Amino acid sequence: MAKTDTMHSRLRMLPGVDHLLEISKEDPFFQTLPKSVLVRAIRTVIEMLRAEILSGKADDPEKALSEPSILATVKTAARALMAPKLAPVINATGVVIHTNLGRSVLCDKALEQLTDIAGGYSNLEFDLKTGKRGSRYSSVEDILCELSGAEAALVVNNNAGAVFLALDTIAKDKQVLISRGELVEIGGSFRIPDVMAKSGAILKEVGTTNRTHPEDYEGSIGSHTGLLLKVHKSNYSVEGFTAEVSLKELVALGQKYQIAVMEDLGSGTFIDFSRYGLIKEPTVQDSVRTGADVVTFSGDKLLGGPQAGIIVGRKEMLDRIKKTPLARALRIDKLTLAALEATLSLYRDEPRAMASIPTLRMMTLPIDVIRKKANKLRRRLMALKSPDLQVKSLQLDSRVGGGALPLLKLPSFCLGVTVQGMPANGIDDYLRQSKPAVIGRIEDDFFIMDLRTVRDSEIPVIAAAFKGLLERTAP
Repeated sequence: MAKTDTMHSRLRMLPGVDHLLEISKEDPFFQTLPKSVLVRAIRTVIEMLRAEILSGKADDPEKALSEPSILATVKTAARALMAPKLAPVINATGVVIHTNLGRSVLCDKALEQLTDIAGGYSNLEFDLKTGKRGSRYSSVEDILCELSGAEAALVVNNNAGAVFLALDTIAKDKQVLISRGELVEIGGSFRIPDVMAKSGAILKEVGTTNRTHPEDYEGSIGSHTGLLLKVHKSNYSVEGFTAEVSLKELVALGQKYQIAVMEDLGSGTFIDFSRYGLIKEPTVQDSVRTGADVVTFSGDKLLGGPQAGIIVGRKEMLDRIKKTPLARALRIDKLTLAALEATLSLYRDEPRAMASIPTLRMMTLPIDVIRKKANKLRRRLMALKSPDLQVKSLQLDSRVGGGALPLLKLPSFCLGVTVQGMPANGIDDYLRQSKPAVIGRIEDDFFIMDLRTVRDSEIPVIAAAFKGLLERTAP
């Protein structure tokens, strides 16, 4: 009973919102704060204190319920509310195209173009030659056709949108033949069967999970067949007793029966990575050259640009896709166009693209360069002279990520860190709260930092974060 009385007594000690608003006027910090933020912060703190009292977990409740203590907590909450929610982080995971960390890092040229376009007016839909309304896609369509060899091109908000738009235009209320082994799912529960159903196309599976042959397609072609679809298995691989129908074979069937052929490349690339010692991926040029009527791929994965879904192919097909009302609903904005145009322009000179586009550069970074970065960070950490800090050099593998090249392991140099008295997930938690956050991975009780995805300028920042961690854990 006494415990209940104490709880009710403490609850009655909680000040009201209006009272805290009144006494906060004496602090200059609160005078510059928007009232909506201040009210929200006060309510958040009051609810937090109430929950602590009810749970019996409040530490030193008398002190916590004092007005100075409450206002200090409100100040902390207000700062958190005012801080940007989207913040830069340091990617020390070794995953180059990290979906949760924003996928591809934009190149310097794209950043410069973004600033120029975002900071003023532009000819987004204005033809400077004629003085009349123009197309927002003209800035990227020509270069996409130049690079891919396609007759026409269109860019929408992402590749899921590109696939959806193409299916809705070409095969609505018609059957789309696709191998069972290509009914892929990517991150965010994007599934080809679900997208197809929403588009109005009718899924017709052919073959089996591990083996599909040309006769499986041909035997399923009928009067209601509207499209032959090939989906590149960019985020997984089926090995063993397998067989799949090549795009060339599918195109031959399409021409024989006068049915359109579409290929979704998923990541999509203009670079033959086998020339750089990596696994070969089908290029956009290959698909266009082979005869696919429509090819779709992403802008922010292997291409190394902003989030976008790119559609290239025959002009007759693209003209139909461009005219559908959905094209407007899925269209991209001027910032995406600016970044994409700048990124694409680099592909006119492949060596320049490989050196300038961060995604391509990190994927092909020489192992000696990564080792030097790892040694540089190790020296920085050792200079902290903490007996609690142990740093071990490790040779591990990086990943491309982003649902691309799933079988490819990129040899890399990493640092495995332990701190006396702190578990690896404790290190991970602290570094995620640092400014900027340092994101690594945990393996075998080590906090692992893979230097493939860490920039040179970020090394002293990581060292400073560890300095703060060690100071906090010092007795």
